[in-house]
Amino acid sequence: MEVIKTVFLLTLLTILFVWVGGMLGGKTGMIIAFIMAIGMNFYSYFYSDQLVLKHYHAVEVDERSAKGLYEIVRRLSQRAGTPMPKIYIIPDHTPNAFATGRDPNHAAVAVTEGLLELLDEHEVEAVLAHEMSHVKHYDILVGTIAASIAGAIAMLSNFGMFFGGGSSENDRPNPIVMMILMILAPLAASIVQMAVSRNREYMADEGAARLTKHPEWLQSALAKLENFNRQGMVHDATPESAHMFIVNPFTGKDISFASLFSTHPSTQDRIERLEKLKGRV
Repeated sequence: MEVIKTVFLLTLLTILFVWVGGMLGGKTGMIIAFIMAIGMNFYSYFYSDQLVLKHYHAVEVDERSAKGLYEIVRRLSQRAGTPMPKIYIIPDHTPNAFATGRDPNHAAVAVTEGLLELLDEHEVEAVLAHEMSHVKHYDILVGTIAASIAGAIAMLSNFGMFFGGGSSENDRPNPIVMMILMILAPLAASIVQMAVSRNREYMADEGAARLTKHPEWLQSALAKLENFNRQGMVHDATPESAHMFIVNPFTGKDISFASLFSTHPSTQDRIERLEKLKGRV
């Protein structure tokens, strides 16, 4: 079922991207958008995980080099019924974590050194359970491709602004319609990306609570991570990969109007939702 839902969502996003290309550039724009969509989806599917791990200088560890961490991930994998993912540690003292990979068979979880320094063993387990839930439900693949397509729609809008549509008069949309699209298309794409990301964060929180049977572990971890990330952020953090982290690495900068378009729901809201799960898991 998760595979079917994933394919459906990615297909829907691709169709939206091609439609915007057609509206801005006529038949030519539609063809270009279609080719771009195929290329982006192919790249995101096969290579985005290695790219992001390399970007954050993540170092792979095993049972010998990180025994405690390895045992936690192995225990969670057995409970979740998923293959053992690769484990990475990011040499950064800002506490955070993310999962990556196109499916449970090609997954990786990464934690910063700061997270291991700040959290106790139960809290680390809760964070990893959150990431394992993302892996199990293909959230990272969906989030990565959604972010790519949202960025590409913004790029198409800029293309339409500078080059004015299709190659012939018949291809070109009404100038007023095109102007509206150039303004609203990137906004709509960002809202879709935000909605997808926020909903899956809630789902991963619930998945972690059910996997550990202790919602309070994740509550405590989220509170600590939120407080620390208000003081600084992971080195080299990018907006394109922000949706992957368990807490927004731009928490300290994400204020006022910009917070409306955050890829993460508020930590307080997440903690309150976890509170409602107590007694039910």
